[in-house]
Amino acid sequence: MSLIVSAAERSGAGGSGRVAAAAAGAAHAPSVPAAVVTAMAKGRDAAFAAVSQLSGPFAFGHHDAASGRTLLAVDRFAMRTICHRVQDGRLRFAERADALAGADDALDPQAIFDYLYFHCIPAPRTAFADVFRLPAGHAAWFENGQLTVAPYWTPTFEDAGRAPVSFTALRDEFRALVEAAVKRDLDGGIPACFLSGGTDSSTVAGMIGRAAGQPAHTYSIGFDAQGYDEMAFARIAAKHFGTVHHEYYVTPDDLVRGIAAVAQSYDQPFGNSSALPAYYCAKRARDDGATRMLAGDGGDELFGGNSRYAMQRVFGWYQGVPGMLRRGLLEPVLDGTPLGALPLLRKGRGYIRQARVPMPDRDEAYNLVVRLGLDDVLAPELRQRVDTGAPARLRREVWQAARTGSEINRALAFDWRFTLADSDLPKVRGTTELAGIGVAFPFLADDLLAFSLKLPAHYKLKGLKLRWFFKEALRGFLPDEIITKKKKGFGLPFGVWVTQHAGLRELALDSLSDIARRGVVRPQFISTLVDKRLPEHPGFYGEMVWILMMLEQWLRRVRPEGRSLL
Repeated sequence: MSLIVSAAERSGAGGSGRVAAAAAGAAHAPSVPAAVVTAMAKGRDAAFAAVSQLSGPFAFGHHDAASGRTLLAVDRFAMRTICHRVQDGRLRFAERADALAGADDALDPQAIFDYLYFHCIPAPRTAFADVFRLPAGHAAWFENGQLTVAPYWTPTFEDAGRAPVSFTALRDEFRALVEAAVKRDLDGGIPACFLSGGTDSSTVAGMIGRAAGQPAHTYSIGFDAQGYDEMAFARIAAKHFGTVHHEYYVTPDDLVRGIAAVAQSYDQPFGNSSALPAYYCAKRARDDGATRMLAGDGGDELFGGNSRYAMQRVFGWYQGVPGMLRRGLLEPVLDGTPLGALPLLRKGRGYIRQARVPMPDRDEAYNLVVRLGLDDVLAPELRQRVDTGAPARLRREVWQAARTGSEINRALAFDWRFTLADSDLPKVRGTTELAGIGVAFPFLADDLLAFSLKLPAHYKLKGLKLRWFFKEALRGFLPDEIITKKKKGFGLPFGVWVTQHAGLRELALDSLSDIARRGVVRPQFISTLVDKRLPEHPGFYGEMVWILMMLEQWLRRVRPEGRSLL
């Protein structure tokens, strides 16, 4: 028995053989790579070593009837996914978590809390008790009733970079790798891609023109809301590369029509608010006859483009202050006396308090549900059933796993797991599947990953300049306006719209009322959130309304009768 979502096996210089999608038990299902099947006969270590030689997006499960052994594996970024469950002494596996859970199977309270914390449910948990998702870069071995899950690959960085290479040589190599990755991912149909107007999607759009020998078909989403619409940058990129450009302005009515369908299409709760815009992009491309879209995900995480990297570097500078000055003056005065509360010194006290907290715990200060107060948010019945410290422990475990002495590289590897594998890639993969179109992520190609691992750390974050090398390498290829713009992507103005649009507000309030009745959050918290906090800061608190609404909309599919989760 095999389940093959997609797999590729290295086959020499730059080539790879790909295994097409197949369902478990399907007639004439393609085989798991032969080298992996052969290695399974030698045991777990040999099988994991064989998996480490695979490339490209893949997820597969293979049961060898003769030996009784089962092997599962997923690629380094979990571009594909596989879930598993041990039941009646057997290991069952499927692409989706809900394929392994029955209507009467319990939901996992801890996973529900994890969703509120992360806005998704990070692997290895799923929403269903006893159903687990294989984390990125991991494999699972099942033999004699025992299941072992472990990484077959761990990010290993060459912090100082390889032997000195000129910038020009690195730039040319990088551009060639990106173009080759884009060319590999085109499927011969309409060359289509998402275009937000940022550096990643604009680079993909431009490289399609080179790789395909014809202009890309670019798909952009706009919003009629001040501070959210980036269509002007998408138009700059489209004009620069001469793309066949398609625009669609998402409206509050689109959200009312699409929220339930998108929420319920996932195999577990998913709260990334840019899923709706991504869906409408993909739907337009599918309606135009495209069969695959290329997405720019991964550029920030491989080359140092997220704004928090620079922010955390600022906090890291505090450790460079002489210890005598820190402990003998700054901390006693600013954090130990009323002087720290004075308006001119308050920011200094806040800086010191945050800088003293090690990463990744320092980031928790920005977590929405933590800031709102766990005891104020969670219903008592859920609060008693969950370990609120579990997400922080998982974050620390992932933070420490990467082999690097560089904080920026450690932050990148951390985001490969939580930002890419658990959030951004499922967002794009799920919404394109719902729209009926395929997707590929050229920036996550193995050779670009290898390039990133060997790129000097200071090329990724130079001082406070985000992804310095990436931008400099593409200077002259991308328009200057794209290189200098701040990143936003398809940010959704949900909080603004939910305070203005009657239909959207009704949908949100109905969802929040039901999620409180299910015993997830306190009714008083809902009242305060809707009546006080949301009108004061729609952009900020609208995110909490969104994740609760999407949770309830998903629960209506798996628990339509509205009963308590517990």
